[in-house]
Amino acid sequence: MSDPDAYPVDLSALLRPGVLVGVTVAVLVAVGWRVLAARLPVPELRALTPTRHLSGLVPWVPRLLAAHLGVSLLVLAFDRAILDPGIHVPDDVGGTLLLVPQAVVGVLLVAGVLVRPAAAAIVLVGPLVAVLHGPEVLATLAVLVGIAVFLFILPPRLRDGGRRDMDAAALRRATRALKLGAGTTLISLAVVEKLANPEMARTMLDQVPVLNLLGPFGVSPDLFALIAGTVELLFGLLVISAALPQVVAVVAAIPFTATLALFGATELLGHLPVYGVLLALLVLGSREDTSRTLSGLRSSGDSEIQTSRSSDWRHGLSISTPERGHGRE
Repeated sequence: MSDPDAYPVDLSALLRPGVLVGVTVAVLVAVGWRVLAARLPVPELRALTPTRHLSGLVPWVPRLLAAHLGVSLLVLAFDRAILDPGIHVPDDVGGTLLLVPQAVVGVLLVAGVLVRPAAAAIVLVGPLVAVLHGPEVLATLAVLVGIAVFLFILPPRLRDGGRRDMDAAALRRATRALKLGAGTTLISLAVVEKLANPEMARTMLDQVPVLNLLGPFGVSPDLFALIAGTVELLFGLLVISAALPQVVAVVAAIPFTATLALFGATELLGHLPVYGVLLALLVLGSREDTSRTLSGLRSSGDSEIQTSRSSDWRHGLSISTPERGHGRE
């Protein structure tokens, strides 16, 4: 693969007519998607049996996100990188010592212990790294910080397997950060690697021609990069909107999953935070109350997330009950 440092971002490339058209289309589709979502029932995939069972995982969303974030930090530390695959430390004792705090935070998140302090550390360090290394690192850092803010607001409990009771106000604040972080990452990837970096995108497609899925139909690498960047930008906008979150999660996961056949475990581990957010959207979107809290479309009017009696009977959930004796978080 090409060295990303050899292909600096060219913001003037965003003024190309094709890019302007693509951005306009993405924005219009995102707005239309939200207007359509306001008129459709939720959960939108309730007819599918597997998605109906996801509602039982709602109290464990914080635990799932903590595990995804923790593993990501440990993988980065193993690769001698700090919060971003492109920020490596020297191969000496001093560099190794710099990785120790990140590894400790990763272990705490995976174990579900002291999650709130661990999340706070990421929230504090992330923006500092972005200032020191430029806006390009937003492609990785934004989703990490978004998950960390979510976990700071709604850390998993030590007991009950990390099950967390949530009220609508806290969930609304937490998911706002989660959506914004993941959406910013997707938009940054679209801009940094494609829309504002046509040379990098062209080189990538020349090195791995199979990535150009439309090549057999006569689509040039430049045009495909523009299309791919526009689609990625659209996914970022849809994640931020979170309207029809289950459909967004499933559709957005397709291109990320498709590249696993080419890049294997490296691609999977690199996108693990994004997968965690998409899983959270899929799970939270499996219930009407949490779905509407997530998207902000037509509130149910209750100050707390209510569980229907039938859901209580089937799943034994009591998400709206006050938390008692959380222990350390």
